[in-house]
Amino acid sequence: MPSSEVFNQRDGAVHTDSQGHPVGKPYAAQRAGQNGPLLLQDFALIDALSHFNRERIPERVVHAKGGGAHGTFEVTDPLDDLTCAELLSKRGNKCSATVRFSTVGGESGSADTARDPRGFSVKLRTEQGIWDHVYNNTPVFFLRDPAKFPRFIHTQKRDPQTHLKDADHFWDYLSQEPESFHQVMILFGDRGVPNGYRFMHGYSGHTHKLVKKDGSFVYAQFHYVSKQGTKFFTQAEADKLAGENPDYANQDLFEAIERGEHPSWDFCVQTMTPEQAEKFRYNICDLTKIWPHDEFPLRKVGTLTLHENVKNYFAEIEQVAFAPSHLIPGIEPSADPVLQSRLFAYPDAHRYRLSVNYAQLPVNAPIHMPANFQRDGFMAFHNQGNRPNYQSTIQKLTYPEAPYDFSAHEQFVGSLITELSSVTELDFEQPRKLWEKVFDDGAKQRFVDNVAGHLGGAKSDEIKRRTVSIFYAIHPDIGNGLAQRLNLGKVEPFKPLPASEAIKFRANLANRS
Repeated sequence: MPSSEVFNQRDGAVHTDSQGHPVGKPYAAQRAGQNGPLLLQDFALIDALSHFNRERIPERVVHAKGGGAHGTFEVTDPLDDLTCAELLSKRGNKCSATVRFSTVGGESGSADTARDPRGFSVKLRTEQGIWDHVYNNTPVFFLRDPAKFPRFIHTQKRDPQTHLKDADHFWDYLSQEPESFHQVMILFGDRGVPNGYRFMHGYSGHTHKLVKKDGSFVYAQFHYVSKQGTKFFTQAEADKLAGENPDYANQDLFEAIERGEHPSWDFCVQTMTPEQAEKFRYNICDLTKIWPHDEFPLRKVGTLTLHENVKNYFAEIEQVAFAPSHLIPGIEPSADPVLQSRLFAYPDAHRYRLSVNYAQLPVNAPIHMPANFQRDGFMAFHNQGNRPNYQSTIQKLTYPEAPYDFSAHEQFVGSLITELSSVTELDFEQPRKLWEKVFDDGAKQRFVDNVAGHLGGAKSDEIKRRTVSIFYAIHPDIGNGLAQRLNLGKVEPFKPLPASEAIKFRANLANRS
């Protein structure tokens, strides 16, 4: 973040209006006579009132409530054997970072302790440009079809008539999308309400590519592993804090950094070769699935440390703009359709919310200011002087060659997208393992209590029964527990397509590619 010392001096700077004119009495106003009406010529007053009406910019549609800080990313274990990204090529390479954590569904004034995923976004300012990590604190998400995202978010917001949160809308949507229940299991389990931002992990969720100069690549999933460990709140603790201190997470992060307790995370990667991808049991473009760590172990790459609080929240957190399309050479997106949609949607949101020149704001600016043919528009203050805004022979730019070229097994990857439209038994294997292998008896009881408490707020028995039928498909114990708590009687389990259908389909694709 560029230095802003000039704005942080407490040395009696002269009070002025927006044009730098000295204003000796800030609460005074020009009048027609001693007690007459106000004068329109009083620029300082009109300027102050007009600016006040325009202090707010559009709120983020999702991830509106958040906080963050600045820090440093340092490479500890280079990845030069897998990627040509310069930042990751040498031990000790460093760059500055700005991080924003957030809830997802709530408005700007909502509670930090909502049962909700958390955004985990990191802006790295590298010599090759900005690299944004736009992640969550859960390794999976509710959907794998980008067309469903706006509709899904609408169900997490307010009812058009009552303007209240609505449990029927929440569960009506989810019970129509069985693939979402892996994320539901995590959200309503013990990990659903992190204790602030310092004690949680971050996950890319999406599959990316690490690419070398010769065009060869491996698939990759990125992880931020909290060096503070993880801590979570029970529902009762979260509800209590929501009333007593709805800004708990922001306060905890700020005060920890002020005390010198600088939180840090290990940045790690899982990798998979294209050949492994063709034999993998699950679809690598499926955002509702994880890569098992015993098959694809984590490899540490570097460490992120937050050591500097922001001086101005609006300038450095409200105006910070992350996008998964902000990548550096050597890091590429996969064909994951949700990731591909985010490559467009995020910069589009920033252009609306902050202006087309959002990248010129100090917190978003790269180390080396851009040299291109983009000019003008709202909030343009880096217009590149007298450089022509076309491909000129008078003042020439240098055009570097593409760092690599690749097209390996694209037939296989492209065809995978077709598979994502079907719900099969594969969609329930990982949630079932979560229930059987990760949740202990106490966690299982708390999970049933959490779901029953929220689902019980739905008025529609049809929605309740449809939801419980999907939980039955994950594990009978969950279905039975919820059916008893909600007095639903017998509920028929949801019946997905056999796993063999998806596995056979993918095997045929691999043979053809």
